[in-house]
Amino acid sequence: MSGEFKVDLDHLKSFGDTLKRSVEQLEGARKALAHVRSDQIGTKRLDEACDTFQNKWEHGTEELKELIKAVGEGVETTMLSYKKFEEELSKALAQMGDTASANAGGAR
Repeated sequence: MSGEFKVDLDHLKSFGDTLKRSVEQLEGARKALAHVRSDQIGTKRLDEACDTFQNKWEHGTEELKELIKAVGEGVETTMLSYKKFEEELSKALAQMGDTASANAGGAR
């Protein structure tokens, strides 16, 4: 059936892990640049531009981190919901099978 919907829990978990790593890498890049002082770079104009960039970069990375974390939490919640649904569906189908077997065995 070509139009069926499938959820791969391993892929969802992997995607969530990738999002977590990206937050760590983003923070690491920002921290690596934080120790560079503007007076180490060059001309006054370039130094000022670097200071401005660093301030915007810090603000931007904080916003990105929050957005990525929110998406990651949503992915994790979704993955857990699908996992729980699969477990409950499997249990219900097993119970139906047991009931059908018991009824078939009692009919003989």
